[in-house]
Amino acid sequence: MATLRDIKRKIEAVRKTSQITKAMNMVAASKLRGAQQNMEKFHPYAQKFREFIGRLAAGVEDTSVYSLLTPKETVKNVELLLVTADRGLCGSFNTNLLVGAERFIKAKKAEGVEVSLINAGRKARDYFRRRPVKVRENHMGLLNKVAYEDARRIGSSLIELFETGEADEVYILYSHFINIAKQQPSIVRLLPIAPTEQKEGEKAFEYLFEPSHEALLTDLLPNYIYVQVLESLYQTSVGEHAARMAAMENATSNCKELVRTLTLTYNKARQAGITKELMDIVGGAEALRK
Repeated sequence: MATLRDIKRKIEAVRKTSQITKAMNMVAASKLRGAQQNMEKFHPYAQKFREFIGRLAAGVEDTSVYSLLTPKETVKNVELLLVTADRGLCGSFNTNLLVGAERFIKAKKAEGVEVSLINAGRKARDYFRRRPVKVRENHMGLLNKVAYEDARRIGSSLIELFETGEADEVYILYSHFINIAKQQPSIVRLLPIAPTEQKEGEKAFEYLFEPSHEALLTDLLPNYIYVQVLESLYQTSVGEHAARMAAMENATSNCKELVRTLTLTYNKARQAGITKELMDIVGGAEALRK
């Protein structure tokens, strides 16, 4: 049985841990506010950009002119951009993304398709370092301060792989931020870019192009990839902070509950010790009387 000193040490240790988790919760909440504001400012632009490119691509009669719009006849190699956090202590946030990547790889292998990875995040790099999956690139520190330059660099690599034929399709797996309590891993196909299918009864959009339709698409299609990669980084960054805030809040609550339990155990052990000493004293006094 643990001594009173051991229990007291455990109580102090748990209290110190509670202070750390509470501080981490406050830091995550502070970072979440800034990251969420940036995401909310950028999200409408990315969404409208996606809709516009889809409609613009739907008007292309000969997609073979644009390499980013042309599907490959057979899909043998797929590139997956996996976006995770660099740090842990955020509950199942990273685990859900890694499990999603594993399922995607297994599903593609069952179809006879080889999958290679570009990892954006230390957790993805560490996880697939010891697994038999081809990893082309590893990028770390992207979520600390989300920047367009990073999205452009990664997007350029993805475009080059697709245009050279090393990848027949390109996908991105990231954490889609729904709300503070829910972040859902999402897989989106980046390349080839799929045109938006016009729904029945929907009014068709007509555009006047200046410069030409070809010149505009040539310039916008690569930027579309950069914007979608940047959007995934923003979404994952917000999801990471939200998950860490929730995880640290739960950890702080668990620490408080553990302190209450240990304090009760300490009081019971202390009372038992006092009762034992009193019984020894009473027993000794009775023995002297006899």
